[in-house]
Amino acid sequence: MSKLSDLDRTRLRWRARRGLLENDLIITRYLDAHETDLTDLDVSALTQLFELGDNELLDLILARTEPEGALDKPEVKSVLTQLRAA
Repeated sequence: MSKLSDLDRTRLRWRARRGLLENDLIITRYLDAHETDLTDLDVSALTQLFELGDNELLDLILARTEPEGALDKPEVKSVLTQLRAA
């Protein structure tokens, strides 16, 4: 497990900025609570989630849908569990 550099942290927070305020608020709370403990797998899972459209991401965060296909991985599900608790 490697620690995120300040630059990596800044980049991750920049990528986390979303068009929907709800996503922004949830992801910011998640990063505030877990940023220093993120593993490489967590960052990879977040990056995959950030590739989704805002509505798709919100549906996953609010458990309206569950990850499917390429997102159906333990690390993505783990990050979603933490996002849902944020």
